[in-house]
Amino acid sequence: MGLDRTIVIGGEAGQGIQTVGQLLAAACHGAGFEVLAVNDFESRIRGGHSSIGLRVADRPVSAPCRRIDLLVALDAPSEAVHRSDLSEDGLVLADRAAGLAEGRALSLPLEQMAREAGGKILANTVAAGACLGLLGAPEDHCRRIVRQQFEAKGDEVVDRNIAAFTAGYAATRNAAFNGRIQAGWDRSPRGRLMEGNLSVALGAVAADCRVGAFYPMSPATGIMAHLASLSGRYPLVVEQAEDEIAAANMVVGASFAGVRAMTATSGGGFSLMTEALGLAAITETPMVVVDAMRPGPATGLPTRTAQGDLNFVIHASQDEFPRFVFAPGSPEQAFETMVRAFDLSERFQVPAIVLVDQFFNDSLFTVTDFPPPPKVVRHIIGDADMADPAAYRRFAVTADGVSPRALPCRGKALVVAASDDHREDGHLSETMADRRKMVAKRFAKLPAMMARMRPPETLHPEADLLLATWGSSRGAVWEAVETLREAGRSVGAVHFCDLWPFPAEAAGELFATRPWVTVEQNYSGQLGRLVREQTGLKPAGRITRTDGRPFFAEEIVAGLKETKGLKGPK
Repeated sequence: MGLDRTIVIGGEAGQGIQTVGQLLAAACHGAGFEVLAVNDFESRIRGGHSSIGLRVADRPVSAPCRRIDLLVALDAPSEAVHRSDLSEDGLVLADRAAGLAEGRALSLPLEQMAREAGGKILANTVAAGACLGLLGAPEDHCRRIVRQQFEAKGDEVVDRNIAAFTAGYAATRNAAFNGRIQAGWDRSPRGRLMEGNLSVALGAVAADCRVGAFYPMSPATGIMAHLASLSGRYPLVVEQAEDEIAAANMVVGASFAGVRAMTATSGGGFSLMTEALGLAAITETPMVVVDAMRPGPATGLPTRTAQGDLNFVIHASQDEFPRFVFAPGSPEQAFETMVRAFDLSERFQVPAIVLVDQFFNDSLFTVTDFPPPPKVVRHIIGDADMADPAAYRRFAVTADGVSPRALPCRGKALVVAASDDHREDGHLSETMADRRKMVAKRFAKLPAMMARMRPPETLHPEADLLLATWGSSRGAVWEAVETLREAGRSVGAVHFCDLWPFPAEAAGELFATRPWVTVEQNYSGQLGRLVREQTGLKPAGRITRTDGRPFFAEEIVAGLKETKGLKGPK
């Protein structure tokens, strides 16, 4: 087995946990290691317990590991919370002032060392230095990383943080630690470190998004913050609305006027947006919505992760109408999915919903280059494309249900639309004939929409047993499959990114001839129910997690052993 280390830094909110994690992640990635950093924090500004788990490996990793090799406890509760997951050779590094239990522990006066370096606030940088000393990272390399992390704050801040780092590093560089990384610190980094939410924002920009409207809601706020940070470099306007209802309607209005527009929210905010979703549907206006899932109902666990909104977004808003639903499983896939979502939403004049979650949004991934996006094609016509602009009908019935889309006030064609049902020319109508015609027209899009859906991604599809998942659980499932195969099990995996219209034919081909088990972060196994509804095929079991934390590969392996009728590894 190759290099695979997990470092967890725990403490109170406000102690700079993320700063430690970011310094460690940057140092390890800059030396050529693969890195995944997972944030776990309470919904409070101060106090409570927060942590960041850093996984460092010599191969790509996209899921956290339960086993902890180095636990940095900046307060006593952190040791109590995480010590049970410490590996046999694991070590606890703690501030002497916090107090420690007996056992494998290294106690340092982190706060005192920080004061000597320039202030109590530097305790997190002292801790980062101590971690890197234990891991065996080259000192000069780490100094460069510290300088890069703080250089925007001025020379004085840089100098104080380098002094704090040096104090921590010197205190542990010769300490005994079986998890020390003895070699490999001199390689070139692969790709770059990136939060999942940035990949979503970059995908939107690549798709020529020109308007973003939102109301802050964890864990979606980071997407719009990144989009706002890009607005100075691209022709892009990002607006914080007074609430989610206004944000969604601003997106519909901007899109109706002719620019590509999006919003991002969580399940609670999406609940408020559903009326605007229906407005987009009946006016056949493109609309892209990102739902960053978190546990509910109501406020639930606002800073934790979940996959409970699949059924909701497929059926949200009154009555029924076509839409796209996607759930990418990696930053690279999220970038490409956003590009596709904008194109398909505009091509078919329907809403497109992209499901991500807190784990995906707030984690740092090692990301390779994104695939080059295709040339942006705007599915819009002008007067020059019409034989007679005066005869233009916004909702003209066509064979595939997609009407030629002109923009209001951009030519001689009169564009008429309203939230009521209507005739082909857009004027309101309550006749039975017009109602039947418009319903049939909207659903006539489905065959062509279905043809655009991609089949699920597979790993070892020839296996005797398949694990089926969607969204960000992909990484843990992929790793669990490889673990099971090493133990002699014939197991493969299926990951759904394109979820609606559901690719029933592809799913049927995969699941009809062998047992399959769903792996999802919801209670009822929503993917399994969707597959059964669309194909008639029932899963042999389900492995679920509902506590607001992402899957570990180890628990998927254990869950498969416990699934009735299925045997685990020999």
